[in-house]
Amino acid sequence: MAALDPTAVDALLARARREVDDGLLPACQLALALDGEVLVHETIGDATDGTRFPMYSATKPVVAAAVWQLLGEGAVSPDTPVADVIPEFGENGKEHVTLDHILLHTAGFPQAPLGPPAWSSHEGRRHAFASWRLRWPAGSKYEYHPTSAHWVLAELIHALTGEDHTVAVRRRVLDPLGLDDLRLGDGDDDRAFAPLVLCGEPASPDELEAALGVRSIDVGEVTDDALLALNSPEARAVGVPGGGGRSTAAHLALLYQAFLHDPKGLWEPAVLHDVTSVVRNTYADPMLGHSANRTRGLIVAGDDGRSNLRGMGRTVSAGAFGHNGAAGQVAWADPATGLAFAYLTSGRDLNVLREHRRTTALSSLAAVCAV
Repeated sequence: MAALDPTAVDALLARARREVDDGLLPACQLALALDGEVLVHETIGDATDGTRFPMYSATKPVVAAAVWQLLGEGAVSPDTPVADVIPEFGENGKEHVTLDHILLHTAGFPQAPLGPPAWSSHEGRRHAFASWRLRWPAGSKYEYHPTSAHWVLAELIHALTGEDHTVAVRRRVLDPLGLDDLRLGDGDDDRAFAPLVLCGEPASPDELEAALGVRSIDVGEVTDDALLALNSPEARAVGVPGGGGRSTAAHLALLYQAFLHDPKGLWEPAVLHDVTSVVRNTYADPMLGHSANRTRGLIVAGDDGRSNLRGMGRTVSAGAFGHNGAAGQVAWADPATGLAFAYLTSGRDLNVLREHRRTTALSSLAAVCAV
């Protein structure tokens, strides 16, 4: 049976405590899981082990997990045009956009707008889709779609199941796995929630240029105001499919254990193998130039020495897969060791370079905990 190295775990926890102890982050929570069991679950700072933290884009695989089921059931295929399922979507030349384009972030509408009040109803969402326009032909390039692509996945789930995506995700994925601490939508309950706060000072233009070769970073729609807006009860109730989830680190790590082992038989084996290992988007990241390394819903670490830039540190195997979130949230699993790691925080570090160094260090330390 796999086990953890206590010395390596101590080094990981010490690194996680650093910014909380120094007063930079208000709280963080991390978990390590092996063989379907959480072996480490640590909360540091102003929170408890039962506190849910915002997940941001670590939410994306939760929604994709329901789509993977629909693929396995034959309800839809990767090359299905979205407009065949949601006719309104086909307006403005989008009739050739397929499910694969959506899952791989090559659909061509990375900044397409959808917010309140339209996002609160299926009619409002579809009306917004009809107005969206392509910035490039679908499938011809990659640019991260922070929220737009997953709103389309949410409406595809609704059209194919008759259930709101929040209900379908809970019924199909979260409840069978017993992940009561991981929630998308559902409104508020009596569980504590750690709202995001802004921390620190931004990196200077000189620091950015020295590290990245640029003097500023275009964050698109992922602004600090947009992230803070997801703190509200109204936004949490909607269940923004690209970034509105909330969880404990323990249950996020257990979700990745399910992606490794599928103990409840939730996914057709060939589909699960595909989405956790087959890279289908190798277009260059427009900011940093490395391959996107995206599957149908996840990111794979790869063997090109850029796994740290994909959110999984420097010591995972090439086959590790995951999806991080804004504010430095981390979630991945490594098939080579069977380890799953999750790190969540309520502090948005305004210094993106320091945040990247932290997530790289934490993932690198976590990956060597399995023996």
